[in-house]
Amino acid sequence: MTKSYMTEVSEFCLEGRFLDFVIKDGYKLKGLLLATAEGECYVKLAKHLRAAFDLRLPPGTWLQVVGEKKHDLKTGEVKLKAQQVMTTRQEWETSRETVPPSPSPRVPMSSNSNANAKKATILVCQKSDCMKRGGKEVCQALQAALSDRSLDSQVTIKGTGCMKNCKAGPNLVMPDKTRQSRVQASQVPALMDKHFAPNRVDEAISYHN
Repeated sequence: MTKSYMTEVSEFCLEGRFLDFVIKDGYKLKGLLLATAEGECYVKLAKHLRAAFDLRLPPGTWLQVVGEKKHDLKTGEVKLKAQQVMTTRQEWETSRETVPPSPSPRVPMSSNSNANAKKATILVCQKSDCMKRGGKEVCQALQAALSDRSLDSQVTIKGTGCMKNCKAGPNLVMPDKTRQSRVQASQVPALMDKHFAPNRVDEAISYHN
């Protein structure tokens, strides 16, 4: 039996509460974690959605996801890939946009959201201009600096769309909302020490929440 006959492909439509983003390599958006009636599930985002998704979406927001479902008949593994994501119910009910609208960056997180919601967040532009100017190396340096300082459980890195300052890239936004431009990987350790001295980490987390 060929591989194509061992994989059943169909469309799916599910609804659930947004829990968190799935990030690869510290900054690349890959998919969403949703809480559905059947339990927690992972949905991979199609490339066009990853490029445009608003990473400030509050945990707890109701989403309707439509896409492609692949069921491996041999192993029983099911993979979901979203082609369209729409907000639904309550405050988002009238929107019905393909990409969720941009809520205020300071919208309070849901009290029952997961542990990542309590982390301070460093936003990193991952558009091509910033990446060409050393953005990838900066992301790697940030991840290493957080690990070296044992801040992995307190600070997270998330990629964003364009920050409208391309010529001054790479661009970052620190947890206290200060923007850093023209950041080089060699400058990251000093930047971390400045923003995450022991007496400032709790302040950053409090501000983030």
